[in-house]
Amino acid sequence: MAFASIEICAGAGGQALGLEQAGFDHVSLVEIEAAACQTLRINRNHWYVTEGDLHYYSAENWKGVELFAGGVPCPPFSKVGKQLGGEDDRDLFPEAIRLASECKPQAVMLENVRGFLDSVFDTLISHIKFDVINQPWSV
Repeated sequence: MAFASIEICAGAGGQALGLEQAGFDHVSLVEIEAAACQTLRINRNHWYVTEGDLHYYSAENWKGVELFAGGVPCPPFSKVGKQLGGEDDRDLFPEAIRLASECKPQAVMLENVRGFLDSVFDTLISHIKFDVINQPWSV
């Protein structure tokens, strides 16, 4: 039995392949980079790949999927960078929470770098926890 999943910031599909091997059936993969989308389409032509900006994507059509997954960009949180967090235009956590709220999955899995847990982001993490407080997930 396959479990339906959506993945955002899918890249070239490493996480998607792992999820597929774990029994997930991707109903939608979203990625902004054209070359990564081409790789996804070549390697798995049965996957539904959307090339575009998450700010303009809606997950309304995928209500009730088992898993909403993704690896939002890490530069806003990486110790190697300036750690601007929510002040960085590349911070897609708000979009990820919006999309997860739209499709109401049974589980959400968002990965990021260790720097995300630094105390400088305590307020941001509190906001994320507040945004999901009325959802069936935990942080």
